[in-house]
Amino acid sequence: MQSKRRSKYTKGKVYVYGKHVLMEALRDAPQSIRKVFLAPQMYLSATDGDNTELRASLAKLDIPIAQLTSGEGKELVGRDATHQGVIFTIDPSTLLVPFENFMESLDMEKNPSIVILGEVQDPHNVGAIIRSAAAFGLSGVLIPEHNQAPITGVVVKSSAGMAFRIPLVTIGNVNNALKILKKKGFWIYGLTMNGTTLLDTEAFNAPSVFVVGNEGAGIREKTLAMCDVTLSIPIHVRAESLNAATAAAIIFYEWSRKNPKAV
Repeated sequence: MQSKRRSKYTKGKVYVYGKHVLMEALRDAPQSIRKVFLAPQMYLSATDGDNTELRASLAKLDIPIAQLTSGEGKELVGRDATHQGVIFTIDPSTLLVPFENFMESLDMEKNPSIVILGEVQDPHNVGAIIRSAAAFGLSGVLIPEHNQAPITGVVVKSSAGMAFRIPLVTIGNVNNALKILKKKGFWIYGLTMNGTTLLDTEAFNAPSVFVVGNEGAGIREKTLAMCDVTLSIPIHVRAESLNAATAAAIIFYEWSRKNPKAV
């Protein structure tokens, strides 16, 4: 059943680029890698400096490699992408964890925290939120099926490889997941421009779920009604609001500061 669900958001292969990101994938999620393309100098020089470790890892894991032909990199990942001579394909479905399995793995006594993406459309924001969630000790990133940016090369690159380290959890519906989380004992926080609770006054002394809404429309009305608290971040009067990923990072940091054992 899960394979049918996850195919809705990640079909086929995804091209990812960058040597650092590939090394993260080799260390933390080698099962996701399908093929690696290397620039001619890297493909032909298996014992050239840092290339030795990379080629040894690929050989050990029996991951196929191929040589990038002239101009092929731009065709695969875009003209503006700085791929450093390294492009690889992944099966993004291998990075996704079923919600039921994820819930069984949580240790509620450790006061865990997770984030739910509520129709976040910009893949750069999705990647940045994944990166911040990993950096500040959150237990997972929950990703709904519909109206949500899927796991792409841009998401993985923007996460600085953290998409291979933190659980990415598939959920069918945000509100249904919140109902289950509430029964489990989680406190639900909505990130909104006009939140009723200032961030620095919240204790975060219970398992926490942070809902990040759409960049333009914010959190959907029915989802917002399920939140126990709406959080507000004080900012200078010259700015109207914060980017969704920036706001999430600030809140994750504040949570981690009050839950230092989680980091």
